[in-house]
Parts: sequence; C-alpha cells; structure tokens
Amino acid sequence: MNKRFLKGLKGFIYFSMAMFIAGALPATGRAEPATQATPADLTEISLEDLMDVTVYGASKFNQKLSEAPSSVTIITADDIRKNGYRTLADILRSVRGFFVSYARDYSYIGARGFGRPGDYNSRILLVVDGHRTNENIYDSALIGTEFVLDVDLIDRVEVIRGPGSSLYGSNAFFGVINIITKRGRDLKGAEASGEAGSFNTYKGRVSYGNKFENNTEALLSATGYDSKGDRLYYKEYDSHVSTYPADSRPIPGGITNADYDRYQSLFAKLTHQDITLEAAYSSRSKGVPTGAWQTDFNEPGNKVMDIRGYVDMKYEHSLSARTDLYARLFYDYYHFTADYSTYALWSALNKSLTTGEWRGGEVKLTTRLLDIHRVIVGSEYTDNFRKDHKNFDVDPYMLYGGDEKRSSGAWAAYLQDEFPFARNLSVNAGVRYDRYTTFGGTTNPRLALIYNPIEKSSVKLLYGSAFRAPNDYEMFYTSSTQVANLDLKPEKIKTYELVYEQYIGDHFRMSASGYYYKITDLIVSVETTPTTPTTPGSGIMISKNNDSVTARGFELELENKWENGLDGRISHAIQRTEDKQTGETLTNSPGHMTKLNITAPVMKEKVFAGIEEQYMSRRRTLAGNYARSFFITNVTLFSRNMVERLELSASVYNLFDKKYGDPGYEEPSPDYATLDTIRQDSRNYRVKLTYRF
Repeated sequence: MNKRFLKGLKGFIYFSMAMFIAGALPATGRAEPATQATPADLTEISLEDLMDVTVYGASKFNQKLSEAPSSVTIITADDIRKNGYRTLADILRSVRGFFVSYARDYSYIGARGFGRPGDYNSRILLVVDGHRTNENIYDSALIGTEFVLDVDLIDRVEVIRGPGSSLYGSNAFFGVINIITKRGRDLKGAEASGEAGSFNTYKGRVSYGNKFENNTEALLSATGYDSKGDRLYYKEYDSHVSTYPADSRPIPGGITNADYDRYQSLFAKLTHQDITLEAAYSSRSKGVPTGAWQTDFNEPGNKVMDIRGYVDMKYEHSLSARTDLYARLFYDYYHFTADYSTYALWSALNKSLTTGEWRGGEVKLTTRLLDIHRVIVGSEYTDNFRKDHKNFDVDPYMLYGGDEKRSSGAWAAYLQDEFPFARNLSVNAGVRYDRYTTFGGTTNPRLALIYNPIEKSSVKLLYGSAFRAPNDYEMFYTSSTQVANLDLKPEKIKTYELVYEQYIGDHFRMSASGYYYKITDLIVSVETTPTTPTTPGSGIMISKNNDSVTARGFELELENKWENGLDGRISHAIQRTEDKQTGETLTNSPGHMTKLNITAPVMKEKVFAGIEEQYMSRRRTLAGNYARSFFITNVTLFSRNMVERLELSASVYNLFDKKYGDPGYEEPSPDYATLDTIRQDSRNYRVKLTYRF
C-alpha cells in the first residue's frame, strides 16, 4: 500500500478543510447571498423547464435532452433525498432498463438484459465530474458503499445509454454514468447529517461549502459508516439439510453474522476562476458472508477491503466567443485486499493483494465552425505505472504466479461534429481511436440522426460501436485456480437504436426506445485445455474471447411533474438477451422490469411522501435454475423546513418483507456448497437527520 499517497491525499483534504473552515467561516458575510433554485439546479423544476435542461455527458458539452445523441435519464439531488437513496446502487435500481445484483460483497450493474454475475462492472463507465473512476486492475466501477463519493454530495446523475467509446474509450460499452457533484454555493455554509437504521447501521457526515467574493468556491466533506449487517440463513450451509457430505463447512442452523460493512470517505472540491482542484478518498471493509470460493462459512475473517483515491485538476477557459479549451491532469490510486479463510478445506489462509496507480491527462477543444458545426477534438493519455498483484497462502506459505509488478499505457484521439442538416434535422457524428500497449489499437464510431417532426417531439436514430479492453485480471492474473492469457483481444459491441421522445401538454414526458445489439469476442472464464500446463477438469480457469451475444429490447417510460410538487415516473423494459452459439437466454438476464416512483406532497413545500415499486422477472442461474421474480416496495417520508434549516427523513425498504435472491456468481460444484441464489435484505429501515448551520 502506498502510504505516502494516502498521507498526502488525506493531508490535502484535511488541510483544505482546516483552511476553509477556519478562514472562511468568519467571512461568511462576504459570501454570495443565497439564490433560488434555477432550472440548471434540477431540484424543483416543472416539466416545461425540463425541456431546456441540459445534459453534459452525452457529448462532453451541455445540450438539451432532446438534442442528445442517446436516451438519457437524469436523477437529481431532490430525487435522492425524497426517495431515500443510500448508495449509487440504490439510484441505479430506479433507472429504466438498469438492474443491480448484490452478492453481499459488491453490487453489480446490469443493463439492457446483460448482467453477467460477478463481472466487476467493467462494461459500464462511471465518471465523476469528468474523472474516470473505473480502476486500472479489474476495470471495476464501484457503486455500493465502496463508491468513492457520498451520495449526499451528488447534484445529479446522468445515465447515458448506449455505446460511448467514440468519446470515452474502454468500458463505455452499455453506457456512461456521469456524476456531477454539488458546488460550494449549493451548501452555503456548514452541514451535519446523521443516520441510523436496521442491522445496527450508523452513518455520519460533516460538510462545508460556499462561494466567496474573490470568485473562490469550496466544498469539503467527511463521512463515516458502520453496519453490523443482516443475519442471513443459507440452507446450503445448514448441516441438517446439506447435500454435500464432502464439504465440512456447513454448520448447525446455516446462519451467518459476518455481513458487516464499514467505510470512511473524504471529498474536497476547490474552484478559483477557471481552475478546479478535486480530491476524493474512500476506505471500505466488507465481510463476505456467503462462503464464496470455498472459504469457511460464517467466518468474520473472510473480507474484502478497497481503498480508492484520486486528485484531479481541471482548467476550463473560453479562448474566444466560439472556442472553449478544456484541460485536465489526474492521479489515481487503488488498493484491494482479500482475506479468505479456508481451514475447513485445505488448512490455509489465502490472501490477495492488488495495488494500482495511474496518471494522465486530457485536452479538448470545442468550437463552432461556419456558425452551424459544433466540433470537438480531443486527446487523452494514461500511464498505468503501477499494477502490482500477489496471491498467496499464509501458513504454510505458498505463492501463486509470483509477485507480479507490471505497467502499461494507452493514448487516444477523438473527433465529434454536431451540425443541423435541415431546419428540423441534425446529425451528430464522432469517432475515436485508442491505442494500448497490451493489445494494440481499436477505432469506434458513432452516428446519430435527430429529427423533430413537430413541436416538443424528437425522433433519434442511433448507431454506435464500443469496446472493452481486457483487464489485467483477465490477461495476467495467476492464482491457485486461474492462469493468465496474454492473447486476449478487446470485446466489441455494435448497437442500433430508435428513440422517440414526446412532451405531452404541460406535465407529461414520454420516452420509448427500441434497440438491437451484438457483442463479439466476449471474454469468459473457461476451464483450461490440454495445451496449458494443467489438465481439463482440474478447476483451473482461463479467460478467452469465446462468446458472442445478441439482444433486442424495448423500453417505455412516462414521467410527470406538477407545480404542486407531485412527481411521478413509471417505466417498463422488455428484453431478450441470448448466447448466439446456444440460443439460450443469458444468466442473470430478466425478461421484464417495471419501475414506479411517485413523490407526493403531504404538506405543501414541507413534507413529501415517496413511494417506489420495483418488479423484476425471473432470472436464470449458473446452475440452470431460476431466481424467482420479485416485487418490492420502498417508502420514504421526507420533511424540510418544519424546523428551520432541518431536514428529516424516514425510509422503509422492502416494506412487505419479500424473500428474494439474486443469482450467485460461482459455478456449481458436485462436492462443495455454492449459492445458486444470494439472499437479499429483508425489511429494513433508515432514519436520517440533516442540519444546516
């Protein structure tokens, strides 16, 4: 672990907090006065205003939703508060066409029928204020309590569907999740928040933010979280009903209390004129209560630990009335530790240590040519100067694959042009070339035709290709159960989509999307062949470009907003995703999903009730069975200004205590217990209080 980095990052954030709290609080009289929310704030906004709301992540510049070359969903800070969302995973569960599987260690994103169990979220790109957060070892996007940012600091989430490699490169496979954080002016002072909930869960946050006369803006925040976790029962580990006589791990009762979860996070964002300096840090430790990878069941020592941090400096300047310059430098750090106790099987504690460090930059010019073309040209470079991995048994000591230390690099150039082809027809076209030192180059285009046949109506015909570079885990990882494959190629996807968006009257918005995509060279883990040093059937796995997938689907959403504060959103998604070789539906692929969110004022401008309904159809498991369909209800009561500067909310999740599970991520074994489905949380609650000073 890079202690110098951790000390430096923590020191920067703590120093910033001390300087601004000590120096700025006495000067709050010089801060800008509070202003009313504007449409750009996206907190309380009419549907008519929503037509003018801009999205940034679809094209790397602000444009109207109706003009974006993709189907976009925006979740605001107000949505987060009124629906009681606790993590980014909670937010994504509410989004049309998206689903989240929780394996009791990490949360995994599924999109448009594709959600391979345990795939590290490497086919979704997660961006915070323009900063790529997918780390450089597994390419994972962390979205649960392991996410680097407290969701209370989110201003809005832009969910941008479809291939995004023409602008963002690798990982923007099924879409881009663009997080925009709050500004100092959004807090206008100090803020403290406390939460308590089921499973002995507690969370606290302190934040300060403001904007000052010298055009300096600051936001500083620290969060701590601790949860004992749910008390879980798994029949596979109940010695009274276990059908695995060779497995000595099952215990009487099959109950585990090893579901604990703890994290701390820091965030700092300082802006002065054209320069923004941003830093984030999080450290999370999570118990693994599922007996995964043949580890001891109900053993608190089985845990995963993630440390994630970054520093990002951004410069934005208007060179002229037509041309804007954007430049960014960054440094990132990631450390992962896994402790797996396996005494019941082969008497060893297995330990996995992974550390990644990378740095780089981006330069982008946005300009208007001939008054009609909006052209973007940019370039990126990433230096993965540290990618270390070590997997070993502690006692007796045995090292698997050596003490690996690697590095790699990648650069890219991209071009995009948006121009009106006719009065009510515009074209958005772009292309990007990426070059990796590990496998070579790849080129990915995008084309969008956007037609406005009548007022308040948009028809979008979209095509795009994207890629996912093979990550270090797939190419180089060696352990007691896996060997490397240096010949892996990137996965490729081509997507065709038709989107129709219509504003109806003053209060309704409808969106309908039909899509088809094909994935080739999909990387999957298979048993080794006789050409490798091990023999088939030994359980030794290798990653290969073996599969291809096709999918087609349809999504329909209706949204309404009323001046009295009544908001609603209902959606349904139908999808069919299948393995092209076998014709079978993919595992963990629901055929139907329905989402309903309603926020209703109970007391005008003071008390709101939020109701969320989620339905998911059955999903096939790795054992060929099915995780049953489920329907869950979450409710939140949210109040503000009942007492000046005080917000209070109470939420109940899984209100009717539905017993359901997500497909497990381990292949079934005839000798050892594996979880075909992983039980999800029973009914639970949270109470939250926030006070602004």
